[in-house]
Amino acid sequence: MIGELSSRARRDRYGSKINRTHSPIRAYVVPWASIMIGSLLPVFFLASAVPLVPPLGFLMLVSWRLVRPGLLPVWAGFPLGLFDDMFSGQPFGSAIMLWSATMIAIEILETRFPWRGFFQDWAVSGLLACGYLVVAALFSGGQIGAMMLAVLVPQAVFTLALIPVLARFVAGLDRFRLARVRGVD
Repeated sequence: MIGELSSRARRDRYGSKINRTHSPIRAYVVPWASIMIGSLLPVFFLASAVPLVPPLGFLMLVSWRLVRPGLLPVWAGFPLGLFDDMFSGQPFGSAIMLWSATMIAIEILETRFPWRGFFQDWAVSGLLACGYLVVAALFSGGQIGAMMLAVLVPQAVFTLALIPVLARFVAGLDRFRLARVRGVD
């Protein structure tokens, strides 16, 4: 009778259930480190007078917040924005304010609309990202006009196209974060 059990009976989607648990270090470090690495990546791509690379750190923050609600606290926008301000080239405090305001806005949205789908999340993150691009351009000293919008349109289009890719990437990082690796003593 016991020999007839399925080989998958002692497994779940995160691995073996027997004598395994999640790594607390990996569970806490992966979201924060991936957002910080996202803040560092645009520095290495290319230097241009026209912004082309989307704000990857901000998009990673929004993706983590929408894919795993409640994982990052609302106050996480302050230290992560501080880290982004050190490397982005924006005036100091712009990312702190914008990331904190984004975390508060997403928290309000999640309490108002607890059940959402992929397209609602894409629309919310797209609106937040496009708003972030415009406000960050204003903080950096840009003048509101047709020239600023013409410069921001390619970056906004690339940002909107990258949102589902980053959401899928964050979901993969979340599976990695929750994989059972440690033996229980």
